[in-house]
Amino acid sequence: MKKIYGNTEGLKSNQMGRIERLYRRRVPPRFLATQDLAREMAGLSHEIHRQIGVLIDRQGRIPFVIVGDDNKIVIPDTDDYRSMPGRLKGLRCVHTHLKNEPLTTDDVTDLSLLRLDMMAAVTLTAEGFPHRVHAGHILPGSTEKEPCRIMDPLRPDELDIDCLRTIRALEAEMAGVRALYDAGDGRERALLISVATQPRRIAEDSMAELKELVRSAGIAVADTVLQQRKKPDPRLLMGRGKLQELVILALQKGVSMLIFDQELNPSQIRSIAEGTELKVIDRTQLILDIFAQRARTREGKLQVEMAQLKYLLPRLVTKNTAMSRLTGGIGGRGPGETKLEINRRRARDRIKRLGDELETVRKQRRQQKSRRDKRGLPVISIIGYTNAGKSTLLNTLTHSDVAAENRLFATLDPSSRRLRFPRDIEVIVTDTVGFIQDLPRDLMVAFRATLEELESADLLLHVIDISNPRFEDQIASVERILADLDLDAVPIIRVLNKKDRVDPEAIPALCRIHDGIAVSATDRSSLMPLIQRMEATVEAVSAPSEPAAPAPTEFDGSSAG
Repeated sequence: MKKIYGNTEGLKSNQMGRIERLYRRRVPPRFLATQDLAREMAGLSHEIHRQIGVLIDRQGRIPFVIVGDDNKIVIPDTDDYRSMPGRLKGLRCVHTHLKNEPLTTDDVTDLSLLRLDMMAAVTLTAEGFPHRVHAGHILPGSTEKEPCRIMDPLRPDELDIDCLRTIRALEAEMAGVRALYDAGDGRERALLISVATQPRRIAEDSMAELKELVRSAGIAVADTVLQQRKKPDPRLLMGRGKLQELVILALQKGVSMLIFDQELNPSQIRSIAEGTELKVIDRTQLILDIFAQRARTREGKLQVEMAQLKYLLPRLVTKNTAMSRLTGGIGGRGPGETKLEINRRRARDRIKRLGDELETVRKQRRQQKSRRDKRGLPVISIIGYTNAGKSTLLNTLTHSDVAAENRLFATLDPSSRRLRFPRDIEVIVTDTVGFIQDLPRDLMVAFRATLEELESADLLLHVIDISNPRFEDQIASVERILADLDLDAVPIIRVLNKKDRVDPEAIPALCRIHDGIAVSATDRSSLMPLIQRMEATVEAVSAPSEPAAPAPTEFDGSSAG
């Protein structure tokens, strides 16, 4: 006997047998359903006072028979019919309605979220015969508020609607929409989503930063969706109706990925992915992917891999029954390990090996620091929010050519250069990885070896992009991270960068309020006040018992590295 899905409790054996025989029915591809199938479903539904539904594939077979209650049916897991981008599910749902009502909100939601070929509801007469059939389908290219087309009610003898041709026409339209976007630069397209509980201005600022992260990752932004809620939904983060809108919007925009501004837990990722059949990632995973793209040195690659594994370890879950088959060896007692447990154990083992290798890196850094200490070279570390101009400042100060681009996390691996001040004081200037708000903790732990470089710094240059309207929030984010790293005691100079993009009359006030020095990192002539402050601070730190030497009047910009 084939499985009957749903609410079968209390049904008689002969009723179960008659419902199970629905699996034997065949529906010609032209028909939404046959009149005989509609009549049999209506009679059974009237008899048991529950909705009955079937899912029909494009060959006219019925792979799922479902029994619900008097108000609804619950469509079972249909992962074997997973739809591809630009395609529908390959299944249409036909079910009964005990009340004389058209397609309900739940019907339209299931149609959209599951990307069914069609959804149909058969209403009943008082005697239990089919009365009317209400059907609908997705409108891929629609820009209207209603993303689905509800057809005029059909009589039971009017179900030859050339169903397969209609479905293929819908898919052709979907493919045309997708091809329109694919004809561009070939990048993956994503919807950016934020479900915020904080004030709208803060949510919009965070969404703007997410856009820049996505651009840095090489992904095209198709559209953005911002929903404010008092409390996020624990399962889907957003409401089910909003998720339905996302699916339709994804179809209309040729989207294959959803990127959330909030960090998602494993069950939310799984539920949203199952409900939309799209790739789902969150802000943390996006940042990790950017770091994986940027890492060039062995150390950077080790750190990124460790952070990714720590992020993925609690998310190693699967619904595939093949992953839970027993793998105990011959002679082993008990069930042995499941494949999922093996994957987790391998991930933990790999994390441990990476930790050992990073500890070796830390020892090498300590040796390098020891050699620098013997030479007595002060260390100046450039820190700041990502894309504030740190690498550009390093290049201008030291005549070097570290990669510098106008995008977030353009450089990942730290770079060190030697710099000689006019008073013949030589220092090491280090450019570190950029900070960002809500920097993933796993990333901070993995990059401990890099961030520990800051502990040995004699001076920190905090580069701030004052042309960014959110620069005060960025200052707070950076200084919060510095406090987490216990670096509050290290002398720091605030470098107010990109002054050429700000009203000149506002600069003195900004310097006074934020106790900083305004510069343009691309203009060497604007760096003189900064150089003077750096030299004086380094002299004071190196010889605190002696009065600081007078600031030099010239800077030749010479670099020894």
